[in-house]
Amino acid sequence: MHHAVFTYGAAQWLLFFYIYCFFGWIFESTYVSLKQGHPVNRGFLHGPFLPLYGSGAVLMLFVSIPVEGNPVLVYLVGCIAATALEYVTGVCMEALFKVRYWDYSDKKFNYKGQICLGSTLAWGCLTVLLVYVIHRPIEQFVIGLPHRLALMATYAVTVVMAVDTALSFKAALELRDVLASMTAVRQKLEILQHRADAILAFAQGDKPQAASELGSRVKDAAAERLEAVFGKLEQYKEKLGGYREESESLRLRFEVLKDRSRQIMDRLGYHNLSILRNNPSVTSRHFREALGELKEAARKGHKGQTEEQMKNGKGMIR
Repeated sequence: MHHAVFTYGAAQWLLFFYIYCFFGWIFESTYVSLKQGHPVNRGFLHGPFLPLYGSGAVLMLFVSIPVEGNPVLVYLVGCIAATALEYVTGVCMEALFKVRYWDYSDKKFNYKGQICLGSTLAWGCLTVLLVYVIHRPIEQFVIGLPHRLALMATYAVTVVMAVDTALSFKAALELRDVLASMTAVRQKLEILQHRADAILAFAQGDKPQAASELGSRVKDAAAERLEAVFGKLEQYKEKLGGYREESESLRLRFEVLKDRSRQIMDRLGYHNLSILRNNPSVTSRHFREALGELKEAARKGHKGQTEEQMKNGKGMIR
């Protein structure tokens, strides 16, 4: 990179951004695909772009301009700038979507799971590699493009990315709402399960201290668990006494919640679940259990749809 970088036009900066978005997508998709053992279209967007890499590359190039002649300083400013970008991006995305698209919580020397020392050091190495090796041929290619062609390419990719970003943003917000709805249903199921367990304990002669007290001692509120409890209550219905009517009421509420859960799952579309398929390591502090259920649905294929249906866009996920 030469100091001619100061003369880059807006279209050229955008082209650099798009090129590095694409390179970042190739790198991440290849790495995650090898790690998962199957092809993964990595990233927040549906197209072959990872904006974090594009933004990071442009930022690295910009901050390294004043210290280009000193590799050590290039490394340091790259570490600082890219780490700051990663942290701000991660915090903002989690605040908006209530999920983390990357999580370093299991890494040593991490800060709130958003950044970690290993990633910071890697960003510095990448900055040096970018400034002194990668960017030079790309710079020559972009500068060598005819002005009209460069503008046309920039406009075309901008339109594609804008549409993709809008669709992905909408899908991520919908996914957040689905996770919130699923979590609300799970909480109600927990209450039902606790009360049903208390009634069952009474029927079996294992009287709890306060059979009528609601609580949240049972964490596993899966529908299958409640199905089993209600099955046992049916066996002990002659021993329920005054709790028989309440037991029936609980079962009716359970059926309503099951229907509600199915309706929530039916709201999931191709774009919603593809976010989970594209980001298998996504986590959420707010909706951990609900997210686990959706990730399993994304992995298996919602409603047992065939691979051919998914490819044709007729299914819920690809």
